[in-house]
Amino acid sequence: MNKKTQMLFPIALLAFLLACTGTRPSFLGVKSEKLAECPGTPNCISSFANPTDKEHYRSPLPYKKPLKEAVQILKRKLELSPRTKIIEENPNYIYAEFTSLIMRYVDDVEFYFDEKNKLLHFRSASRLGKSDLGVNRKRIESILKDLEI
Repeated sequence: MNKKTQMLFPIALLAFLLACTGTRPSFLGVKSEKLAECPGTPNCISSFANPTDKEHYRSPLPYKKPLKEAVQILKRKLELSPRTKIIEENPNYIYAEFTSLIMRYVDDVEFYFDEKNKLLHFRSASRLGKSDLGVNRKRIESILKDLEI
């Protein structure tokens, strides 16, 4: 490998890894008391998907604690997750980015506390690609497991 190739390789690798992060979606957030729909690809899970859609649907989690306390419990659990960055937090909404270890793929994960129905809704979706090998579903199941809210 000549000197020029040695210098270009790290730059090319960095460019490739940065390309895996994708662009932060502009359509996220709570609109009309709902989170965005999942795309047709299997790399998304949402409590707002049609319950007959086994690929994308998972039921929301009921919560009993006061809203502020429930949000703080979830936030602490997210902060303990590796390669996780909380991007936005409102009184009843949390948006976080989860980054994969090797390829640096970014998944957008949202949580919406529906105060009227006392339900924690969520949406977890990959920014890029089609299949996520079940990563988004496993993530949501892991976060919700033993979540005492």
